[in-house]
Amino acid sequence: MKPLSILHSESSTGWGGQEIRILTEMAGFMRRGHRVHLLTPPGAEIFAAAQARGIPVSALPMVKKTVPALLAMRRWLVRHGGEFDAMNTHSSTDSWLAALSCASLRAAPPLVRTRHVSTAVNRGAATRWLYQRATAHIVTTGAALKDQLARDNGFDAARMSSVRTGIDLDYYRPLDRAQCRATLGVAERPTLGILATLRDWKGHDVLLDAWLLLQKDFPAWQLLIVGDGPRRAHLESRVAALGLAAAVRFVGNRDNVPEWLGCLDLFTLPSWGDEGVPQGVMQAMACGLAVVSTPVGAIREAVAADVTRLLVPPRDAAALAAALGRLMGDASLRRTMGAAGLAYARDRFGIDAMLDKMEDVFRRVLEERA
Repeated sequence: MKPLSILHSESSTGWGGQEIRILTEMAGFMRRGHRVHLLTPPGAEIFAAAQARGIPVSALPMVKKTVPALLAMRRWLVRHGGEFDAMNTHSSTDSWLAALSCASLRAAPPLVRTRHVSTAVNRGAATRWLYQRATAHIVTTGAALKDQLARDNGFDAARMSSVRTGIDLDYYRPLDRAQCRATLGVAERPTLGILATLRDWKGHDVLLDAWLLLQKDFPAWQLLIVGDGPRRAHLESRVAALGLAAAVRFVGNRDNVPEWLGCLDLFTLPSWGDEGVPQGVMQAMACGLAVVSTPVGAIREAVAADVTRLLVPPRDAAALAAALGRLMGDASLRRTMGAAGLAYARDRFGIDAMLDKMEDVFRRVLEERA
């Protein structure tokens, strides 16, 4: 079939699973012979990351919903919008700027809006216009998010698709633990890890509370916190105040994620926020790790109950400590759950499934417009 030409926009300046999903999808489309291009603020972390990956990107001043930002988006689309079959927006600001710009143009690419998180969408008339009239199709990163929009907002389910994020299963795979620890300078001790942007709703504070409860029974264990973000200074201060510095290590953002996951015996993500399907959970499972998490957002879609993971109530440090302690104290159970998670990931998390579904979405939108 004819190659597609897809324009993406992302107004967020931070870094996390959403930005990784966008770049993963764009790189996958490029490998398949499609054309892609990204619009994002010049100071956004995804801007430099796209350049480093060889993904075409242009800088637009669109951090906020302002008239100058709207005019910049409109000018860009006047000059280049006709080169693209469709435009895929990813955050609130860029979605509004794109929708208003396209509504004022005679010829503009149809809009596809990807919802990456389960944050509630308000029911105002303007928002309904954005999602149901200005946008040709809505993509969610989990079925739970699609169901939520249909149930709570009354959005047309026929114009929505759930497309779970895919990961590169050749890249995320089990590695030799001792070798990973030696290479990265990680102490040869039983190790729990979390991989997430350091935001409050990712549950790092709850994890530290649980970790304090676990110290008496599991003094040999260490905790690796992989990722960075606005809560780092707060979390480092808490670790010091709780007297956990000897058992907790912050390693920041890392590109070699499989090697850091390869250092772990167990993975956790005690999120209490508006998740889609967190990539950290999928990556950990693809690396053969048992997982302890929470049933928020679409996390249930990435795990099999009591087979590949244990789920605990959000913001419950005691329940988290009990679940972690169960696995920390049972190496056989960790191996069994890790093996089941690996099989589950290999069966469901491949990148090709995501790319196939996104291609279908864009081609369906083009057929409907034609």
